[in-house]
Amino acid sequence: MSSRAAPNASTAPQAAPTLPRGPALSPLIVACLAATWLIWGSTYLAIKYALVSFPPFFQMGTRFLAAGVLLLAWMRWRGTPMPTRLQWRNALVIGTLMLGGGMGGTAVAETTVGSGLVVAFIAVLPLMIALVNLAFGVKPRALEAAGIAVGLVGVLMLTQGQGFQASPGGLLAICIACLAWSVGSVLSQRSLPLAPGAMGFASEMLCGGAVLMALSWATHEVPQWPPEPVAVGAWLYLVVAGSLIAFNAYMVLLAKASAGLASSYAFVNPVIAMLLGVLIAGEQVSGFEWAAVCVVLAGVVLLMWKRPATAH
Repeated sequence: MSSRAAPNASTAPQAAPTLPRGPALSPLIVACLAATWLIWGSTYLAIKYALVSFPPFFQMGTRFLAAGVLLLAWMRWRGTPMPTRLQWRNALVIGTLMLGGGMGGTAVAETTVGSGLVVAFIAVLPLMIALVNLAFGVKPRALEAAGIAVGLVGVLMLTQGQGFQASPGGLLAICIACLAWSVGSVLSQRSLPLAPGAMGFASEMLCGGAVLMALSWATHEVPQWPPEPVAVGAWLYLVVAGSLIAFNAYMVLLAKASAGLASSYAFVNPVIAMLLGVLIAGEQVSGFEWAAVCVVLAGVVLLMWKRPATAH
């Protein structure tokens, strides 16, 4: 799913494949990968805890409005100009898709569907993004396609190792969430640019948060008051880590890395979620499930793997 052209083929025999070096794995890219892999892997548990007191759309809407206001204030203090009218329009479209549909749908799904299924289902994101990218004439490289396939097999293995039940409504919510996030991801790269840098992220969170609050009002959500302390702590974690840090890291990956690498979190997050279940909730993990983890990680390696250009 790379948006970059493949390196020219050499007439000489190719060197053995190696992991990308230099700019492909710069310190910034590594930090952004760590944020999307580790933080987003833990946010599903935080969403579940926040749902104790905060309904799904209200939880997500207040989360992104708070993060958007903080980020906008910081950027204005640094002298960054406000987005143009066109950039605000783009932020509304992207925010509606990625935050309103993507994150709102995820929170709705977690009210009735086991978190393991929610995380595992998100593995279809790279496939959806690849299909949307095809409409723009972008085809995945062979190794990226192989990584997607292997990673998806691993996540499917994870789901087979868990005994969970899901409601039809919850499955529909996560399907809509994945589709909306995929379309928003591609449009943000291809045709609906946001304001440069963090100001664009702030405008997207503000617009998406407003849409989520409208959905909360339309569905007559009522938060618990006073909220449970665990719900407040989880909400704060979602604002600071999940929104201000990890979400911005993902947008940087979309701008500076291949689509395959940017979406690799979809394979790693189930692993993180499973480990958190073991360490925090005391869940038991079978040998089959650990084997599935190895398959997932193999898919991530394939996503990151590329042949270096060779000298003529």
